[in-house]
Parts: sequence; structure tokens; C-alpha cells
Amino acid sequence: MTEDLPGARRFRVDLPNLRVGYGGGTPSTAGEGDRAAGADGVGENLDPSWLHGDPPWLELFDVWLHEALDARIPEPNAMVLGTVDADGLPVTRAVLCKGADADGITFFTNYDSDKGRDLAAHPYAAVTFPWIALERQVHVRGPVEKVSAAETAEYWNKRPRGSQLSASASAQSRPIGSRTDLEDRAAEEAARFGGFDSGAPVPVPGNWGGYRIRPRVVEFWQGRANRLHNRVRLTLTDDGWHAQRLQP
Repeated sequence: MTEDLPGARRFRVDLPNLRVGYGGGTPSTAGEGDRAAGADGVGENLDPSWLHGDPPWLELFDVWLHEALDARIPEPNAMVLGTVDADGLPVTRAVLCKGADADGITFFTNYDSDKGRDLAAHPYAAVTFPWIALERQVHVRGPVEKVSAAETAEYWNKRPRGSQLSASASAQSRPIGSRTDLEDRAAEEAARFGGFDSGAPVPVPGNWGGYRIRPRVVEFWQGRANRLHNRVRLTLTDDGWHAQRLQP
């Protein structure tokens, strides 16, 4: 397996511009569960020796993400984000990963949203990439920081205009009376900038931007028959990364 790993991130996926629609094909083994005994198409068992480089999680993550894209997994960059609210209670939701590099995992949102308030209270998070049709998962957790305004602006300028207008119009996570009220807000925002399809550039809202999770723990999971799955966990300590196999 190790000889297939990229040396120069040749499997790197352009996450900021990744917008994959639904309704594509799925792997032939999707839904077979244990009977597939390796729906990822890899006969070898996941092993700590597959993890190398600096940081050692990134190359294999790149390969698995690229293979999820090739397999036409819907929204392959979707991840379940877990945070802790001000009362100490866990909360999860699905968001889109828009960056993965040596510095960590990046996503964008409204800083005044529920997740933004959670991260202000407890700046630590966990995410899971659930590539279930391939019988693979990747889990990442670590402290969270806001990205720079320049990085936010760079990503914002790549977004479709409609997405920019929706983000600008929405007081994310706040109640609203009806769908009609929401659509009216969006229409008013579009009119303010000259229309949905064209017009003046839509600036980045002051309360909108990116977060980066700095990985401290990364775990790779590979499904196998009879629930005897493969799990390999990387943990960052003061003297570097350490990998170990875990029982399923």
C-alpha cells in the first residue's frame, strides 16, 4: 500500500472549489456492509506503516478523499463537526471541509452561528469524514482557531454569487417566521447589490469567516468483515506524532 502514497500530494483535491452534486453513481459494493469485506477495494489491511510524512496523517487523508471523489460519494468533503456548547453539552452538524493541509482542517461559517458561539466558549472540536459506502472514516480532533481575514477573503471570492448573498442575508441559527420571510431577506440582499445573477461585488460579512482545526488526534477506520474493523490512531505529543493500532 505504501508505494501508492503520493510524494507530492498528487491526489490533492481542490477543496475550496469542490461542489459535487447528488445523484451520481455509487460503488458496486455500496450497502453490502460486512458482506463486502472491503468495499474500499483495498485487499490489504490498514496498518500504522501506511502513515508517514510530515504530518503523517496528510498523505493517506489525501488519497482517501480523492478516492471518495472518484467513487462519486455525495459531498465527499462533508464532515460531521462536533462542538461543546456553553452549558458543556455536545452538539454535532454536517459542514463542508474547505481546506486540508499540514496546518489542519478548515471550514467556513457565520461566527455568530451556534457553532461559532460554541467555539468561542470552547475552542476545541472534532470532525468525522463518514465515507460509509467505501467503509472508511477519518476522525480529527484538536484546538480551533480563526483563519486570517485574507484567507477568508480568498475563499469568499471563489464562492458562487448566490452563496455569497445567502450568507450575507442570513442571521445564521437565529429564528425566522417562515420560508417566505427567509426568501424575502435574500431578495432584499440581492437587490442591495444589484441582483442575484450580476451586480456589485458582495463583500465578506464582518461576522463570517473560517476556522482551522489543528489536529492533535487523527484516526483512520477501515471496515472489515464480522465487525473486525481496522483502526489506526495518530496522536501528537511533545515529541511528535505516534501511531498505534486500536481494537475495533
